[in-house]
Amino acid sequence: MTFISSTQTIPGIGPVPRHIAIILDGNGRWATDRHLPRAAGHRKGVEAVRATVEQCARLGVEYVTLFAFSSENWRRPADEVSLLMRLFISALQREVDQLNRNGIRLRVAGDLSRFEPRLQRMIEDAQKDTAANRRMTLTVAANYGGRWDILQATSALIRARIDAGADLAVPVTETELAQYLALSFAPEPDLFIRTGGEQRISNFLLWQLAYTELFFCERYWPDFDAGTLDEAIAWYRQRERRFGRTGGQLAAAAG
Repeated sequence: MTFISSTQTIPGIGPVPRHIAIILDGNGRWATDRHLPRAAGHRKGVEAVRATVEQCARLGVEYVTLFAFSSENWRRPADEVSLLMRLFISALQREVDQLNRNGIRLRVAGDLSRFEPRLQRMIEDAQKDTAANRRMTLTVAANYGGRWDILQATSALIRARIDAGADLAVPVTETELAQYLALSFAPEPDLFIRTGGEQRISNFLLWQLAYTELFFCERYWPDFDAGTLDEAIAWYRQRERRFGRTGGQLAAAAG
């Protein structure tokens, strides 16, 4: 199923975000502040992921997307990249059974070709093992970049047109392109959260965040907890989501 762009139609709005996207920032700085190796911050960050996903499921959030490893993160020191890959593998080994018990489907979005074959197989198996779950969809963006996503979607669309013998000169529509994006199965995020004090989206979901509410949190990701999530959702509920309309139009519709 492809969800229509918020620039084309007005999505439904409820008190709980249907889709929350999160940049998990600050693991290394959390560890440095405590005179610990950066690895300790990443391991603590995995615990915060588990708690946050469980809390989102309890609240009735339907989609959670986590920016775990960007296409730019390969620039980090080789030993840190290696650690992140090992953590990814161990998390897949440990968490799939728990995801199934909680009715959570796992999806992984990104260019997986750069990962070692063993990790690629584990990702494929985890996605298959959880495919029937419907309570919530957890998407892990790994080796993902927003520009990569738009480019790969455009390339896939062109290939599909060529295969179908379609006229390549016909203008592309948003609806046509959206079905090839990495998160074509999910509605656009209602709420974006970034921890760690930085206020940018860092090449994350560039297409999908067009009308998302952006919440920036000073707390480092390992310290993110249910209370911080509740704070973000309370802030979200106070936002006036106009989607191009005026406040007067919203008031008239509500009345």
